[in-house]
Amino acid sequence: MRRPMRTIRTSWWLVSFAALLVLGASGGLGAAHAGPFSRGSTQISLIVGNGRAFDQNYTVYGGGFSYYLRDGLAVGVDAETWRGATPTIDKVSPHANFVWRLSPEFNPYLGAFYRHVGIEGYDDRNSYGVRAGVYMRSGRRAYLGAGIVYDRLLNCDTAVYKECSTTYPEFHLVFTI
Repeated sequence: MRRPMRTIRTSWWLVSFAALLVLGASGGLGAAHAGPFSRGSTQISLIVGNGRAFDQNYTVYGGGFSYYLRDGLAVGVDAETWRGATPTIDKVSPHANFVWRLSPEFNPYLGAFYRHVGIEGYDDRNSYGVRAGVYMRSGRRAYLGAGIVYDRLLNCDTAVYKECSTTYPEFHLVFTI
């Protein structure tokens, strides 16, 4: 069933509003903190990559924001847009991650997320999943993340979808601000 793009645009506004609320609660971007995964730390991430859907290849762009409620425990939201093929796809994912601070250079993480997916011309979909990986220091306030993600579609009809779950690698660059 065809769904108006207004639903997807509303999701982007909700992401912006949520990020502003978290920034306000954290006291702003310049709050002092003891380390990149410590209580009160904030992070932004950049997403650039590729994806495959509808038997087509897409270029994926996006970003995210996280705030550390406690040492190692972050909550946040990521947003992606898939372009370069039709239909366009937009995703919004609130998440919670836990980072173990083993050393300044090597920090494993485990997380969970819920994802809302808007697909141009189709009903919106939702999924949930888990992720695990490691953050490796790549600069004074930058970390490269590498891991694996398991994502499962909610209310999936196998007569419509080839697969109801997927596992894939993830790579991301995270900046502590």
